[in-house]
Amino acid sequence: MTRYLVVPQWQGSPSSRAMQLIDGAQAIAGDLPRAKTTVLEVPMEAGEALGSGIHRLSALQRVNGMVAEALDAHHAAAPDEPVLTIGGDCGIALAPIAHAAQRAPGLAVVWIDAHPDLNSPETSPSGAFAGMALRAVIGDAVPELSLDGAVGPGRVVLGAARSFDDAELAAVSELGITSLTVEALREAEALAEAVVATGAEGVYVHVDIDALDPAEIAGNAHPEPFGVTVAELTAAVAALRARVPLVGASLAGYSPASVAAATDDLGPILRVIGALA
Repeated sequence: MTRYLVVPQWQGSPSSRAMQLIDGAQAIAGDLPRAKTTVLEVPMEAGEALGSGIHRLSALQRVNGMVAEALDAHHAAAPDEPVLTIGGDCGIALAPIAHAAQRAPGLAVVWIDAHPDLNSPETSPSGAFAGMALRAVIGDAVPELSLDGAVGPGRVVLGAARSFDDAELAAVSELGITSLTVEALREAEALAEAVVATGAEGVYVHVDIDALDPAEIAGNAHPEPFGVTVAELTAAVAALRARVPLVGASLAGYSPASVAAATDDLGPILRVIGALA
């Protein structure tokens, strides 16, 4: 069985509707098995940048610590039970990836997102941590929230990204990150082949809802056209899991337009969760 950790963090988002991520996370939590679901109480205050160039850093650090503590407690009680972490913004993946890397040295990270999240505080146009989250995962240029090299860029596979800032394009090239286009992901085995090529013996998969085509899901604060379909994404994840053990996973970015609309997209979202759980 899978344990679900729901983290309605909004402070890392650049969106003007960032707090609607709370509604999205809570709507998803309502459709998960209650006995297997923990919902963290994320502080409502925005927090301070602390001179870092990362908006709301103090709140993000606090939530990251809360997620790490929850994962420590879970793995102490049930070391073999996988955890699927659900946000909130993409920053919720940082502590789960750190835990996965401790349990699986040589871990690969698959980051499925319309935006590569590879900015630094110096290059980010928004100052939002969600746009720096993958850069923090590889321990580069985000010292306040980083994994300190637990996952090298050579073991990162970016998928479905189609909206790059110039600095992010440069990072992919300079750091040697594998990037699969939406078209490539339509070949179900392409993702698995890319991960196997890293030499990793375990994989962590992070999915941002905006990787999906806007026709698939309405609750998306940053829709980008020509994304993957739910069927294509779940087929790619299934093929990957058939080749490489899944050590952990996360899903983020569900931002419904209103509380009333929060259940509208749960069908496709739950299909993605089913592929990851």
